Amino acid sequence: MFKEFKEFALKGNLIDMSVAFVMGAAFTKLSASFIEDLVMPLVGKLLGGADFSNLFIALSEKVTATNLLEAKKQGAVFAYGNFITMCLNFLIVAFAMFLVVKAINKAKALASKPVAPAAPTEPTAQEKLLTEIRDLLKSKAD
Repeated sequence: MFKEFKEFALKGNLIDMSVAFVMGAAFTKLSASFIEDLVMPLVGKLLGGADFSNLFIALSEKVTATNLLEAKKQGAVFAYGNFITMCLNFLIVAFAMFLVVKAINKAKALASKPVAPAAPTEPTAQEKLLTEIRDLLKSKAD
């Protein structure tokens, strides 16, 4: 059983999948930071200074706070600003993965494309002369 597990764990596909998982987690953090720290502040500035991370609708009369973190402590809130941020994050990650898959498919297509044989090169002047000499010697021998 240990031998079977060892073979399974050391298969190339499992290792590739593990690397992809770690890279995906790192990319998710990177894209989340890109959205939250760079894109959303610009969108908020363009929309009159709105802070998307704090856009919410209070679902309880107890909620009096103006920022999302405090409002969640006070009661139920409908945090649509955070949802908008996550949607943008998803779109960026999906687009990046689309570009990666597209590049891989293009590389596979180029790799599987049959290579046309090279056109024969024309003989040099020296080769032509040697061919003529050979043909003359052959004709005299006959």
